Amino acid sequence: MKAVGKEVTIIMIEDDEGHARLIEKNVRRAGVNNEIIPFTNGTEALDFILGKDRSGEVSRDRYLLILLDLNLPDMSGTDILDKVKSNPHTRRLPVVILTTTDDEREIQRCYDLGANVYITKPVDYDNFANAIRQLGLFFSVMQIP
Repeated sequence: MKAVGKEVTIIMIEDDEGHARLIEKNVRRAGVNNEIIPFTNGTEALDFILGKDRSGEVSRDRYLLILLDLNLPDMSGTDILDKVKSNPHTRRLPVVILTTTDDEREIQRCYDLGANVYITKPVDYDNFANAIRQLGLFFSVMQIP
């Protein structure tokens, strides 16, 4: 996956180690070989994406794609989404919500905050693996601004 000829780095924010392995395995299986940087909590992920000062300057020239779980140990994924999408340096970064939460209000809230895609992780392993493979195929044809 490239954006304007530059490699896109995938930021995976997922606290469940099993889900993280499954996501990575199926993204790879779909032929996406970009670097994946995993985070298990929101604080560390925001330190990387926005910088410790939260100015966002650090990501001004980065090409990132964010895979975001909503249920994290230290903050909600919607808080992370809001911070990323309200920052002038990161607001155009694509954010894909990957979560077990299927509440219609939560889904709408994520889209209202600027999520690009919302995928509910099925509890069934085969359905979840298939959803991630489809996501990998989506990444392979997606252009990042």
